Amino acid sequence: MSHRSFLPGARASNVVIALGAFALGWAVYMRYALVEQSAVGLACRGMETLTCETRALVITLFSHSVFGIAALVAAVIQFIRPSLVMFTFALMAACVGLVIYNNGLAGLAGGLLLISFARPWRGARG
Repeated sequence: MSHRSFLPGARASNVVIALGAFALGWAVYMRYALVEQSAVGLACRGMETLTCETRALVITLFSHSVFGIAALVAAVIQFIRPSLVMFTFALMAACVGLVIYNNGLAGLAGGLLLISFARPWRGARG
């Protein structure tokens, strides 16, 4: 019994693309509107707003390479046992990691995601 390679269908691909674009847009907004703006950093010095707390959380997470590590772990799981949900999560984490300063690990995760298309997929029809 042969298995087909991992390749999502048209509907699933549309959902994956939409979620990947959302993650990429969120990361671009966080980096260029909140993290890199010195005016936002100065305004957040004495304030405790939701925006300032989100900014502090994102800075803490990328300081510890959480986005890159999450992308790499999800990509390794996707590589070992391909599934659509894990591929989507790994793609979103890799998009965020590439934009928010975790380039090395997120780039490696992106490479593993590309290689995972050649893996046999048990959920494939046909």
